[in-house]
Amino acid sequence: MSVPHTPAKLYRGRVADQIVEDLREQILTGALPDGARLPSERELAASYDVSAPTIREAIRVLTAMGLVTTRNGSRATVNAQGDTLLAMSIASVVQFEKVGAREVLGLLSVLNAYAAELAAEHASDEEIARLREAAEGTAAAEDVERSAAALQHFFATLSDISHNPLLAALSRFITEVQVGLAVKLSGGKGGDWGQVAGALQPERLRIVDAVAGRDPAVAAATVREYHRHVVERIISVRKGGEAAASEAGVTEALIAWLRANVGLGGQVANRRSTLS
Repeated sequence: MSVPHTPAKLYRGRVADQIVEDLREQILTGALPDGARLPSERELAASYDVSAPTIREAIRVLTAMGLVTTRNGSRATVNAQGDTLLAMSIASVVQFEKVGAREVLGLLSVLNAYAAELAAEHASDEEIARLREAAEGTAAAEDVERSAAALQHFFATLSDISHNPLLAALSRFITEVQVGLAVKLSGGKGGDWGQVAGALQPERLRIVDAVAGRDPAVAAATVREYHRHVVERIISVRKGGEAAASEAGVTEALIAWLRANVGLGGQVANRRSTLS
């Protein structure tokens, strides 16, 4: 495969940065689609009229950005997935700006409240039925792992039926963070996990009823109340019989989860690691 257009003329400055920007633009516009293999280092070097080390540096940067993946002896492959790019960006901001757990979870409340508001206005009856089925599924799960997956599915469904793709992507990742944090603090124990998830099943059904009632304000308020209870339970949950130290301790657990689950190069860890 060759670069699909004539490369931009390189100017004085860091040549590798310019190559990164040119390839990044092609990836984000779809000229180099997800799953496509980049040309070989030699082909790229000839195309841009630069040395092989310059191309290797550019590929390393694209890999760290989560736009391509590399394996020894193979050409780089485009791996541009919106959720992965968003996860890396949010995780980086949370760690760099030292954002607290309460602030992260508070943001999810705002996002899901907006999703419920939009769903009440725009979701079809079939989509609301799907949301109800997902809510009922959070009660049917028999263990922590299945319960966590069902909870993520419920809120992913809520954000999807908002018909706002950016909102849905943001909500999916931060929901994964919230669920992963709750499981981590509970130590994966059913009793402690139940304090956060199982006990709130009736409130999730109230969210569905509010969306089905087609009143955006009531739907949003119902979600905000639900998340207020979730945050209270996460902050107070116990692990191994000892109180989770404080809000600072919960924030420390949040950062540890992000480090374990959102890696360099956009490799978001296998979703089972949510439970580790």
